[in-house]
Amino acid sequence: MLWQTLQQQTVDLGWSFYGPVLIFVLFCALGVPVWAAIGACAVSMLILSDVLPMSLLGESLFDGIDAFALTAVPLFILTGDVLVRTGLSRKFLDVAEALTCWAKGGFGSATVLVCGMFSAISGSDAAGAAAVGRMTIDRLVESGYPRPYACALVAAGACTGILIPPSIAYIIIGLVLGISASTLFQAALIPGILVLLSILITNIIVNRKHAYEGGGMITTAEWLSNLGKALKSGWYAFLVPGIIFYGIFSGRLTPTEAGATAVVVTIILGFILGTLKLSDFPSMLVGSAKVNGVILPIIAFSLPLAQTLAAMGVPQGFVYAVTSLTENPYVLILLMIGILIAAGCVMETTPNIVILAPILKPLADEIGMNEIQFCIMMITSLGVGFITPPLGLNLFVVSGITGESILRIANRAVPFVFFMLLVVLMIAYIPAVSTFLLPDSFK
Repeated sequence: MLWQTLQQQTVDLGWSFYGPVLIFVLFCALGVPVWAAIGACAVSMLILSDVLPMSLLGESLFDGIDAFALTAVPLFILTGDVLVRTGLSRKFLDVAEALTCWAKGGFGSATVLVCGMFSAISGSDAAGAAAVGRMTIDRLVESGYPRPYACALVAAGACTGILIPPSIAYIIIGLVLGISASTLFQAALIPGILVLLSILITNIIVNRKHAYEGGGMITTAEWLSNLGKALKSGWYAFLVPGIIFYGIFSGRLTPTEAGATAVVVTIILGFILGTLKLSDFPSMLVGSAKVNGVILPIIAFSLPLAQTLAAMGVPQGFVYAVTSLTENPYVLILLMIGILIAAGCVMETTPNIVILAPILKPLADEIGMNEIQFCIMMITSLGVGFITPPLGLNLFVVSGITGESILRIANRAVPFVFFMLLVVLMIAYIPAVSTFLLPDSFK
């Protein structure tokens, strides 16, 4: 019904649209790299539709990624890698465990907190799932948690990788929609913390119901002593997120400058601690380059595809088609959330942002949604898709490092999806959640 209305109200899409889309779906099903599938879709759509000259492809491929803001992406990826190699990530875990050791389900809560701490540096959910999963899943099982639930807990906590600033996802959506990444980082702080709290609350409720892990039953003096020892032995690890947050939120550093500073500080700490050697650099740089080499080609090929879709009238037609079915803004917001969660469930964040943001943004404008609010809602919805059964990408990451069945992990992830959805609805229907920290000019 929706696509029939879309065809009636805009240019004749026909096979110039459906053919390339089918090629994209087929390539993804065959395991072709996403950037190649998007590139094939973009090229075939340009050829079949003839709405733009083919020369656009070469120009967009290079101009699209020739942006200073994108320099922050490899820097934050490298910072996260150095953080793991220097052992600083374990200092986060020690402090998180000391903070929560008094509570029932303390180590589960510590796992969620360390996911948030790691997110405040790496900006990547997959990296967080892998790094935190290797540190905590076995210990969670030893503490009494079933392995599938422990995996689901880490997968859910790692979703904060794209939700808590500095986030690579906000850098990319800011580039695509022409919004300052620093502004998006400020707006994302409260929503990111709310998602983290929703995961903590979910774990507490589930733990109380099933009694997976008992409490430490320690006195206040013992708790303060444990916390003091953890901070004394690992306070320097918090210099890295401290520099990032202070630099960006004070306006003294751009996200790129903050990422560069974080890399330098993390490397210096590694040398001082003796956990990093010059011989580690080749493998460390190659590893980070491989991750960055996955992201940038996706951005490069997604931009000409987005421009072609715009020239064909797809975003405008989508808005007209959807508003022809209903003009109720509450229903339209639910529709956008559903599309984003479904997309986040089957595809990585970067192509979803570059392709869907230009299509859904006009619909958000049509119903009067603040553009900052739209960006936060979009990224948070995509984050929920990462643990939405049965195809959430974080579920696959955790399954890959543990060997646990994806379906068993997905089953245990359902409560986390529910509580995270509540936060998405708050963001979507209460603008102040995402604009509270911004100047009045952005509200």
